[in-house]
Amino acid sequence: MDNTFLTKLFLSFIVGGFWVTFTTIIAGRYGSKIGGWIGGLPTTTLIALLFIGITQSPKAAVDATNVIPQIIGFAGIMMVVFSYLINRGFFIAFSLAILSWFILTGIVFSLKIENFNISLIISLLSLLFSYYFLEKKQKIFSVTKQKINYTSSQILIRAGFAGLVIASAVSAARFGGPILGGIFSAFPAFFISTLFIVYFSHGIEFTKAIIKSLTLSGLFNVLIYVIAVRYFYPSFGLFWGTLIAYGITIMSVALSYKLFSKRIS
Repeated sequence: MDNTFLTKLFLSFIVGGFWVTFTTIIAGRYGSKIGGWIGGLPTTTLIALLFIGITQSPKAAVDATNVIPQIIGFAGIMMVVFSYLINRGFFIAFSLAILSWFILTGIVFSLKIENFNISLIISLLSLLFSYYFLEKKQKIFSVTKQKINYTSSQILIRAGFAGLVIASAVSAARFGGPILGGIFSAFPAFFISTLFIVYFSHGIEFTKAIIKSLTLSGLFNVLIYVIAVRYFYPSFGLFWGTLIAYGITIMSVALSYKLFSKRIS
């Protein structure tokens, strides 16, 4: 196993673990809407695409983005399934939600849907459906801050679990070529680890609330990052392309929060 790949796994573990932990703590202190929206910044996708570019080429990273939008959209469907079933028990909801993601991505893989425009349309339709179901159908309301004092061991356990889930997804992206690489670059590892942590530390209602903001922000803002990568990797290379794409996404998170925060309950 080469050193570059080990570095990739290490960074995935550290960055992913930190970001999930940071997001859940922010959500607890400032409310589900702010925490979920900040959590929409890309983690797994950023690391995976960067290292596909390093270990293969910038073109290979751009090729991997062909399937990512629809896979991100399927993550939204996964979150909708989880939210719908959560009152029947965490593990039932979680198992069926994950199953829905694998079924949908399996269809993409078997049909070899690699057209970016088709992928983008699927993603946007998934975003609209997720918004309608979570906001209008289930009528999930945002939850204000919850005062919880975390011990150092609790924070480390959170970070370790989240980092392990995200590093596993990044590891899987190594072995599949452009299609599987793209699929696992968009694997909802951040969503999965966040669901576990929030549910068992904050309960059902807070979990539902953060599902809504995290799903809408994640689907929209990770999509912005992927589009930016397609434009800036070929022109500016991996380093500057990543910085520019992430800078654009940070601005997108801030602007989309201002635009959408008043439109979601």
